[in-house]
Amino acid sequence: MTQLVIAFAGFGKSANRYHLPYLKNRSQIKVKMVYDHRFRHYHEQQDNLKASGVELTTDFTDILEDSDVQLIAITTPAATHYSLAKQALLHGKNILVEKPFCETAEQAEELLKLAKENSLIAMPFQNRRFDSDYLALKHVLEVGYVGEPLTIESHMDHFRPSEQFVNSDPINGQFYGLGIHTIDQIVALFGQPQRVFYDIRAQQNQGTLDDYYETQLFYSKLKATVSSGPLVATPYPSFRLNGTKGSFVKYGIDQQENDLKAGIMPDQSDFGQDAPNAFGHLKYLNGNGDWIEKDLPTPVGDYGRVYDAMYAAIIEKKSKLVTDQELLIDMRILEAGVSEQGPHVKEF
Repeated sequence: MTQLVIAFAGFGKSANRYHLPYLKNRSQIKVKMVYDHRFRHYHEQQDNLKASGVELTTDFTDILEDSDVQLIAITTPAATHYSLAKQALLHGKNILVEKPFCETAEQAEELLKLAKENSLIAMPFQNRRFDSDYLALKHVLEVGYVGEPLTIESHMDHFRPSEQFVNSDPINGQFYGLGIHTIDQIVALFGQPQRVFYDIRAQQNQGTLDDYYETQLFYSKLKATVSSGPLVATPYPSFRLNGTKGSFVKYGIDQQENDLKAGIMPDQSDFGQDAPNAFGHLKYLNGNGDWIEKDLPTPVGDYGRVYDAMYAAIIEKKSKLVTDQELLIDMRILEAGVSEQGPHVKEF
């Protein structure tokens, strides 16, 4: 099997939790080099990488000029994504960029154009398309259990009290950092909305940086609400779907997150499996007009499938997981959200 040789730019939580663990059991992908400007954290992981033959460097030029490297996964802070991605493309490297892909739709268009001109793949790391709760929702929609979808509510909430005071650019806020995931999930299912309502604010942060958002995406009959708050002690469902023939409710985050925090790795047989008491609950009218209620086993999520998709696009010349159109829709929705302060509506 042809190997895809990759390098990482960045060695923080993202690389060590959401990327590297999933590559250990993917022999078709070889990590050759990791760049970080300091390597201050994850010392045990550094030792493990070096022991396996991976080179660590504090000079980004090293991975740009390595002729073996075909793909650079960029997991550095968000404000650096555009600059590093552009450099990588100019050096003939395919790129997989952590969310948010960049700051503006104009920047995204420039990077996509540069990739196309050089026959390269440029794609955002939208790993939450492989969250188990999202896969459960997608299955319910594909089967058509609830009929025509009318409302979807999506929550990624936390209870993290803080007295921080942060003034910063929106790209560093919750809307760009987490909202991109929840927005992309809806865009992947339904495409571009007709209009979007925004409520983005600093709810507990005493500075200007947002830590709360509620965004409503309006389609023909469907309204999808995506929200995240920093002070939610009693959880909402991660997804609630209402349609013309029934409803589906799913509580609980993807178990990948909990397992990775506990040191359980993706190559273990029980990784990411949902407990039966966390299965989504479905209530719908069948063809005879009878109400049916049942719990649906949760599909097992796998963030590594983003890398499978990159392999397929680069080596096998297949279509990208996240299309250029979807990326640009995501970026325009983000950009419009922070284009003015206070609740507002934008037409698309």
